[in-house]
Amino acid sequence: MSEKIDTILAAARRHCDEVIRPEVDRWNAAGKWPRHASDKAAALGLTGLYCPDELGGQGLSLGDGIRVYEELGKGDGAYAFALSMHNICSYAVCGFGTEAFKKKWARDLTSGRKLANFALTEAQSGSDASVMYSRARINGDGTWTISGAKAWVSLAGEADVYLTVVKTSDAPGHKDMAMIAIPKEAKGLSFGPRYETPSYNFLPLSEMYLADVTVPQENIILPVGKGLQGALMAIDIARVSIASGCCGLMEAALDTALSYAKNRKMFGGVNLDLDGILWMLGDVATELEASRLLYRAAANALGTPQGTLLAAHAKRFVPDAAVRAANTCTQVLGGMGLLKPHGLDRLSRLSQMLRIVDGTTEISRVVIGRALQKRAAGLPGLPVPKGFGET
Repeated sequence: MSEKIDTILAAARRHCDEVIRPEVDRWNAAGKWPRHASDKAAALGLTGLYCPDELGGQGLSLGDGIRVYEELGKGDGAYAFALSMHNICSYAVCGFGTEAFKKKWARDLTSGRKLANFALTEAQSGSDASVMYSRARINGDGTWTISGAKAWVSLAGEADVYLTVVKTSDAPGHKDMAMIAIPKEAKGLSFGPRYETPSYNFLPLSEMYLADVTVPQENIILPVGKGLQGALMAIDIARVSIASGCCGLMEAALDTALSYAKNRKMFGGVNLDLDGILWMLGDVATELEASRLLYRAAANALGTPQGTLLAAHAKRFVPDAAVRAANTCTQVLGGMGLLKPHGLDRLSRLSQMLRIVDGTTEISRVVIGRALQKRAAGLPGLPVPKGFGET
């Protein structure tokens, strides 16, 4: 397995150097998903990372496969994010889909012939998914009909199937949630205008509308009662994947700053001779190493009792570190850091996007805080001094 992951990581590195870096500016200018690029990624085995060999996947563990996004993130974090979401959906289909659905879709997804995406968020329910309004009902013939709308759907109109989390009743809470696969060609499925975004124009993001969309029973990925549980697991994987991509972004920013500072002449030497510059970049380097250790530990813990907490730690710390890295490296270049050809403006905006998607920094703090409350409950209490005037 070690040899296999080394091969996959080398392929991802090559894809970054030969496809993403040379083309990403053209992608953004065109404002269109580069299907030719994701096809090339698929040919390298990057679209079925966690799926079993017998279904055309690579059979990697989450801990190993998530490292791919660090390599892709050196080229572009939004592209890495989109492929990570496809891989999560492929993993869900291969691991939990019905036999009939797997027979129809699994190999198309692992081969990248078709792309998948995840739809959970709604305009009024992001961090608190239990208040969603999308509804599904079962019909007399066993089919399911879904109505509602989703927001912030990535690969909107470009993906071939959408793993959509819905409620099946008006009862409060999450015990009635299910995850249903909705093909792009399903009657009643449509998409709103694309969101206008600053530095990832090639990634289509929009609302998705479901007007009495009917699918067969075989399209149920997770049955009623399991939908939110599955969605939360997908989000944990996504959070660690984002942290991985952020590490690639940090390395790209650091290398840009180093490449400039070693040649920029100032005060009888070059910028890289100045302690102030070295200390700034040294902090970036330290946070990059810490970020790698954190996301890899979280990736290896996914699926264990500690997985959700470590994913929250990774999503809380690493994107924030990426924002600091992009800003620091821009500062090192001075005015040149504001120019598009150096790419630091794109990295700065991408880092802010990655700080928000799949759980903001603040939501990660909520997860961590609740874990601390549980930990405190198991500790002996220490006496608190009485205030003045208390008896």
